[in-house]
Amino acid sequence: MNLSGSIDFRPKLFSALRHYSLSRLRDDVVAGIVVGIVALPLAIAFGIASGVSPTIGLVTAIIGGFLVSFFGGNSVQIGGPTGAFIVIVYNIIAQFGLHGLAIATLMAGVILVIMGLFHLGTVIKFIPYPIIVGFTAGIALTIFSTQINDFFGLGLVNIPGAFIPKWGLYLRSFGNVSWPTFAVGFVSLIIIILTPKISKKLPGALIAIIVVTACVCVAKSMMPGLHIETIGERFGSMSTDIPLPHGFDLNMTTINLLLPSAFTIAVLGAIESLLSATVADGVTGSRTNSNTELIGQGIANICVPFFGGIPVTGAIARTMTNISNGGRTPMAGIVHALVLLLIFLFAMPLINYIPMACLGAVLMVVAYNMSGWRTIVGIFRAPKSDISVLLVTFFLTVIFDLTIAIEIGLLLAMVLFLRRVTENTEIKVYSEKLDVAEGTDLDQHEVLDVAPGVSVYEIDGPFFFGVATKFDEMMRATVGNVKPLVRIIRMRKVAFIDATGLHNLEMLINSSNSEGIHIVLSGVKDNVRDVLVHAGIDRLVGADHICSHISQSVVMANGLAERLRRDRDERAKQ
Repeated sequence: MNLSGSIDFRPKLFSALRHYSLSRLRDDVVAGIVVGIVALPLAIAFGIASGVSPTIGLVTAIIGGFLVSFFGGNSVQIGGPTGAFIVIVYNIIAQFGLHGLAIATLMAGVILVIMGLFHLGTVIKFIPYPIIVGFTAGIALTIFSTQINDFFGLGLVNIPGAFIPKWGLYLRSFGNVSWPTFAVGFVSLIIIILTPKISKKLPGALIAIIVVTACVCVAKSMMPGLHIETIGERFGSMSTDIPLPHGFDLNMTTINLLLPSAFTIAVLGAIESLLSATVADGVTGSRTNSNTELIGQGIANICVPFFGGIPVTGAIARTMTNISNGGRTPMAGIVHALVLLLIFLFAMPLINYIPMACLGAVLMVVAYNMSGWRTIVGIFRAPKSDISVLLVTFFLTVIFDLTIAIEIGLLLAMVLFLRRVTENTEIKVYSEKLDVAEGTDLDQHEVLDVAPGVSVYEIDGPFFFGVATKFDEMMRATVGNVKPLVRIIRMRKVAFIDATGLHNLEMLINSSNSEGIHIVLSGVKDNVRDVLVHAGIDRLVGADHICSHISQSVVMANGLAERLRRDRDERAKQ
């Protein structure tokens, strides 16, 4: 991880405008309008589900969506609030309020920019897939759980944030279901599900909102006593003014408290945006600049808190909608943000009439699509270690929170990976005969005669802390009561060596030297040799005892063994 001489920040917008045309602009405008319409109900729903007002959800989609398209490294990425952040945003607001959320989002933006500057755009892709599937499924279940109250019209207040107490309250309250509210939610759900069967280009969520809202307004006018809660009844009249930028107080105590949450937002945002970009690249054949994309996401998350916004990331569903409607440059994302701005300025009063049960249905469908149950079924055919990582991450996300789930999931994945590497790293012992070509694709085999008193130990894999102890145990187990005169450590397959490996190797050399046993290192790669020299191993073992090939090592070891036996015999005669 190093900051190279040149900063890898090349927004796709600027390169796209060099060869822009009127026909391309037409395609991008059409795609941007469609995506803006699709994004409208999602921005409102994600804002409400996150614990903020619909206004904040729309402001986030407008400002964040514009900045992601303007500064991002993907040509078709659409940014905005997403379902993945609902759980963590809701928890941050519950603990630290909107002020704490703003600081955490700002810090996450800074972390994302730093990740891009340090060229971590490709490294973040190596987060194990079971972790991504586990916390995504956990978030989906949590989102689904948060919509039960509105969907069934239970009328509950002060609902517990924890999953188990929340469902306990739901089960005790199902006798209070509001059937008119449930009917609204159910009809909305049916419309959202059936719309793609008519045409995949029709935004099912938006159609459901328009149709159901109109029906509810007519029903209320005909039956004044009918109660179906709407956005306006819960949040009051929606403002049509973009919030003015504002600052907030920063101190080390608050930063320390919010740093884990900020880190979770940053990692989650990086994963989701780069995952969305990768999917988009597979469809369009373009290539995302991952580092620029992280910097662009970071800039968006640095800016939106000053307007009261919530975290921003790339949205897979909206990005794919953009692609399917002809969008191919960041101009489509900019048009999408402008469309949302126009709706915000001129159509905001109409949003007050949207039933909360309808938004509940929208989010339930979002949760179902996020769950990835087919992927989970597929992973259950994978090794048990992957299954355990998925399940641990899933249950930690649901029962505790996303911050703990990501931290523990990553730790568990690393431990299991190290165990797997350690188990697959072999340490072989040779004596008397050694086939030079063993373990290679060579057809011609050269068999070397290993003199009595010479033992060959081959490390097949990286020599790191997980293997160092295994090597030490192997040395002790194979030595027995008969000590060799020379030990050859064959390192042709050692790609790297860490501090623990160096320490164990140094201890082996020192103990061998004290017992009069010579150590010869064989097949050392150049990068490993540099580490050994820097650590002073060449001085301990002797620079001439670090050989480039096993043939040279065996010749040297046989000669040393013969000389040592001769010296021992002469001392015995005396």
